Order: sequence, then structure tokens, then C-alpha cells
Amino acid sequence: MLKSPLSRRNFMQRSTALAAAFAAGGKFTIGEAEAAREKELNILCWEGYNSAQVLDPFRQSKGATVKAESLTNDPTMINRLRAGETKVWDLINVNNPWARKIMLPEGLIKPLDRAAFEPYFEKMMPAFKAPYKWAMDDKGEQLIGMAQRFGPYSYVVNTDKISREAAEDQGWSLFADPANAKKYGILESDDWNVFNICCIAGFDPFKVHSDDEVEKFTETAKQVFKGAKLVGDIATMNQSLVSGEIDFHMTGGTYSASPARADGAKNIRAITPKSGPMEGGKGGISWIEITSTVNNPELSPLATEFLHYVQDPKTAHVVAFAEGTFNPVAQMGNKECFDLFTADELDAIQWDSLEEEMARSVEYDIVPDYDKLLDIMTAAKKEASAG
Repeated sequence: MLKSPLSRRNFMQRSTALAAAFAAGGKFTIGEAEAAREKELNILCWEGYNSAQVLDPFRQSKGATVKAESLTNDPTMINRLRAGETKVWDLINVNNPWARKIMLPEGLIKPLDRAAFEPYFEKMMPAFKAPYKWAMDDKGEQLIGMAQRFGPYSYVVNTDKISREAAEDQGWSLFADPANAKKYGILESDDWNVFNICCIAGFDPFKVHSDDEVEKFTETAKQVFKGAKLVGDIATMNQSLVSGEIDFHMTGGTYSASPARADGAKNIRAITPKSGPMEGGKGGISWIEITSTVNNPELSPLATEFLHYVQDPKTAHVVAFAEGTFNPVAQMGNKECFDLFTADELDAIQWDSLEEEMARSVEYDIVPDYDKLLDIMTAAKKEASAG
């Protein structure tokens, strides 16, 4: 998913005491270290799971110290584990391909007990029924994480300026049309902006690209950033849409539009194109978060307890509407969970079109030549800001 930070988000830093404990690693026996972690849990995640609304009830019920740090980029989180922070974190929450394709093969996460956790998938929405692809290893034998939040993520419009139908029909050509220069914004979201620029250029992001496609990507990145009126975070994009400063923005979706919609700005709507350059002619991209246990040599026993906790219907509803952005959750397949959502909450997350939009979307995946495209896009962004 990508997502961008909101100005109201508070980042929670892990304690100096924790760092000191790890620095002194050899002074603990295994038994003492495990005992020391029985009341301690550290979560590396997208915003929402770091909300006090989600964490405080768990803290109180367990009498535990729970620290969560929210980042806005999956590769950055994974690189922190690679750099040795498997000794710090107990849970990691990232977009769907990373657990299966990167973290498990690299030994950064550890499998879950299938007997304990797989039954939860039977109460999820139909698309998540076990064995759910992104929660399993390549062989379909190991359960490697739990699904919860998800949604379509392409772009957002002010329907007072561009109708939903027109936006869905025009698709990514909205951003390629010179007539729309300075009418749109760009959400700060490197990986998703790489995806989107590929789509605007007319090819699938999730494959190795030819020299001609790389050249086209370069031209498109320059044109897109030069034509943007502003670049910023979710709050900036929503404020600019509501005020009429911009008519639409990339990257965006239910995740980014939901705070404005929840505040009553129903003319702010996430859009999934009816067609596009991805496999099957699909025009949109969706994300699904997977939360996994880190391969921490002193993994807190609270890690799996937290995964049970967030599957509870009431907690799942809190996760869906935690401070920040609002999103559908897989647990809405359970009537007990779904019935907790008010009509206004369902409207905020565009429940009316969710199934249709997910069907038009391919699932978030890893771009094979991402580093090359990111460098090109970053240069285009700098060139546009300098000009």
C-alpha cells in the first residue's frame, strides 16, 4: 500500500533501555532474556497499528510495554531488519509480496502455527479464504502472516471537477493530458509513484522493462512532475482537493481519500480505472497488508497474542478506523465485525464500489528494476522542483 504520513501522526520511538539491553546481549542467559520480554512487544508497521486506540487496550490487558514505530515505505522497514533489527522488533506489518517473496526467504520472519491461526481466514471475506496466497510460503505449506487491511490504490478526484465516470473512463491518460498541467498533485509515495508513472507511460510496472520502456518512463516522469501543482502528504492532498486548488492527485485511493470523506467531503473519491496496461487489461493496483512475526532470537510471546487480538471483530473494527486513515479489513467477512460499521463509515471507505474496484486491480507486487526506475523518478522530481 503505499501510504504517506499524516501531519497528526505521532512517531513512537523504541526506548534507550531496549537498545542498551541488546547492546549488552552476552550478559543475559536465554531464560532471563525470554523472561524479560514477556511483558514487552515492539511493532514495526504502517500507521494505524501504532495508534493508541489499537494499542492501549492490549497494553492494559497484558500489563505490557508495547512500542510501535510507523514508517511509510516497505523496503525501508525490511532494510532495517536486514541491518540487524530482527533483535529489536517482534512484528512487522508490510504490503503483501514482501513476506512471501523477500522476508521469509531471507530468514527475516518466522512461520506461524497454522492450526492456531488459519481458522481465522474462514471468517474473512471470500478473497482471503485459506490457504490465502500472500499469507503462505511458495510451497503453500507454511503460514507466514495474517491479513487485515486492504484496498484499491490508484488516484483520487474531486467529483465536482471530474465525475467518477469520466475519471474511470479516462484512466491514467488524465495525467498525460497537457491540458491538465497544474491541475493535479502528487502524493509523496515513492514506490507507488513508480507504479503510477509506468501506468501513465502505458506499460505494466511489475515486470523487467525494455530500454524503450525505460526511456518512456524517463520522459513520462519528467512530464508528470513538471505538470504537478504540488507534491505533499495525505493531509496536503485532501486539503488541496477540498479547497479546489487541485482537481485530482496521484497516488491515492481509499486509504488516502477516507479521512476527507469521513469529515463530510463526499466529493473526494478514490478512483480505479476501468482499464489499463496491467495483466488482463486491468487499470488499478490494490494492496493487502500482511503482519508477520519477526525472526527475533528473543521473540516476545506477546507477538502471537497480538495477532490473535487484532482478529477479534471489535478490534478489527478499531484497526479499520484507527487514527489516521480508514480502510476495509478482511474481517468484514464476519457479520459480527461488519455490523459494527456505521453507514457513514462504510461510505467513508467506499464500500459501495469496493468489490468492483478490487476486481479491476492487480495486486501490489515487487518491481524487478525498481532501483533503476526510482533513481530516474527522483531525478525528474528534483529537476521539476529546481525549475
